[in-house]
Amino acid sequence: MAGAVVVTTPCKVNLHLGVHREKDERGYHRVDSVMVPVDLCDVVTVERAPALSVRFEPSLEVAPERTGVWKAAVLLAEALGRQPGVSVSVTCHIPERAGLGGSSADAGAAIRALCELWGVEPLDPRVVAVARRVGADVAFFLCPEPGLYGGAGDVLERTFPALEVPIALVMPREEGGSTVAAYAEFDRAGARPGGYDDLCSALDASDVSSVAARLHNNLAPAARALCPESGEVEAWLRGRPGVLAAQITGSGTCSFALCESVAAAEAACAEARRKGWRAWATKTGWLAGESLLKYSPATGCGSAW
Repeated sequence: MAGAVVVTTPCKVNLHLGVHREKDERGYHRVDSVMVPVDLCDVVTVERAPALSVRFEPSLEVAPERTGVWKAAVLLAEALGRQPGVSVSVTCHIPERAGLGGSSADAGAAIRALCELWGVEPLDPRVVAVARRVGADVAFFLCPEPGLYGGAGDVLERTFPALEVPIALVMPREEGGSTVAAYAEFDRAGARPGGYDDLCSALDASDVSSVAARLHNNLAPAARALCPESGEVEAWLRGRPGVLAAQITGSGTCSFALCESVAAAEAACAEARRKGWRAWATKTGWLAGESLLKYSPATGCGSAW
């Protein structure tokens, strides 16, 4: 594919998610979010075309025109004074309705690919503003590294050293509600969030045990209310050998377990699959100091990290 840009994007988990009752002018809740990238990835390919088109493999239930990828391409072209004449294809591996940020990851990856194609820095203020308009987590995926985000979970406040820990991701058979439904449930009965200072100190020190002891998500009760089986998965993971800590990520339904070893993560996932749950053994982090985007203008070839 001459002239194609290929970007591989990780998903994310929330080590801390603190949702407040206050909302901003957009109607978004104020959120404290500590996110780390996780090596379960989608691949986004962008190339020049007469008009904008977006394709997902496998196909999504919603029309391409209603996805974050489409919105990102339109808004970024508008912000840069360009026409969105590109074809975007997304190969999906990150599950939907999981709390892993799949749609945001795809939108962020599309923005980064378009920036490469159009000669713009991904962290250009105009680009970051577009990412925030597309969705709350999209800004994280412009440069996915461990970070504390404020605002609506879309304003980077600080970053942390790379964190590489074996992790098990497990999803229930039962489908949960949407992110919108989870926040509506939170508005009905949600508790105030806890603090994140101790977690940030543990991340600064790369102290995995202390990080595991300080996981927090006050949106998790809403996720359990909408999908009771997600609570079963979360509790089950906490009891597995070699699991340091487990928690529902984001608005659910996926739970993650930080593990002592790769073997512990693989064993938990193998047992989860025998129970009929979907599971992935992987790790947090990505290649520190290297861009997720590897593109050769001379050959038009991209490669994953």
